[in-house]
Amino acid sequence: MKNLALASTLSLAALMVGVGVSCSVHASSAPAVAAVGQAAPAFTARDTAGRAVSLADFKGKTVVLEWVNPGCPYVQKHYRSANMQGTQREAAGKGVVWLTINSTATEHQDYLAPTALADWMKGQQAAASATLMDADGKVGRAYGARTTPHMYVIDAKGTLVYAGAIDNRPTASTSDVAGATNHVKVALAETLAGKPVSAAQTRAYGCSVKYPSGA
Repeated sequence: MKNLALASTLSLAALMVGVGVSCSVHASSAPAVAAVGQAAPAFTARDTAGRAVSLADFKGKTVVLEWVNPGCPYVQKHYRSANMQGTQREAAGKGVVWLTINSTATEHQDYLAPTALADWMKGQQAAASATLMDADGKVGRAYGARTTPHMYVIDAKGTLVYAGAIDNRPTASTSDVAGATNHVKVALAETLAGKPVSAAQTRAYGCSVKYPSGA
């Protein structure tokens, strides 16, 4: 009887170990999300004119990624105040590539077709290098983009050096732009100077990214 009980205990232990191994393998098979200090995930997406744009196209350059949704009050805050456009222009003046990305699903009421999004960006006098469509959410998921706006800075070596909010005033009020610390400007200045980013991660704020259901 003792031998039988021992055998049963060992069998149960083996089963539990097997389940644990199975769960571990399943977890490790999940897609990795971008992490500060690591290589920025490669991607290719179509711009509003239908051209394929890849992160690899800008090898050796510093790149900013900006998640946008024109229907979001927090996005409107930074465009109506010209804070986003000003940051874009300042970055462009320093040779930085700026990619604005829209991950809004086609079925969502905030979705804008490529031509409509291009018209909106033009109307805002935006200075992005390209505006990319990501309606299937693949690029957004790869970077863990949660809000609009959600900002990322990638250095010339292809390393993600900043992820988070555009500034430290998490409101939808344009009056809060003045006097705010622009995290993207700080991250770019430090990166271009060859220094580590002092605040490499901040809490992004804004509207949730409108990913496709089940994506």
